[in-house]
Amino acid sequence: MNERHNIWEFRTAAGHTAGTDLVGFHVEATDGAIGKVDKLSEEVGEQYLVVDTGPWIFGRRVLLPAGTVTRIELGERKVYVDRSKDEIKHSPELDDAEPHQENDTRERFGPYYDRLYGGRIL
Repeated sequence: MNERHNIWEFRTAAGHTAGTDLVGFHVEATDGAIGKVDKLSEEVGEQYLVVDTGPWIFGRRVLLPAGTVTRIELGERKVYVDRSKDEIKHSPELDDAEPHQENDTRERFGPYYDRLYGGRIL
């Protein structure tokens, strides 16, 4: 049976403890570094990281559901995710100018990440 979890929650095996500040941690995709954590949401049912990609994709900020995190190395200050640089680069635009609405994050970013996971809740 496949492991199933909600992409909007940290995986148990990732090693995240609620309240741990990940802002400033380096983020590693499956094929290399992508940037640093700029924001962390631990809201129940809508946990995610906002990553500042710096010069990699021209300073674009991207949103990664917490379920993409495979492990956190506190000593190294690194977060590892199960997505490639290309998949992250092509994620929907994160527009900080738009007001945040309840459930907006899941509605805007969910379809893209659901597709990457085969349309199933992981």
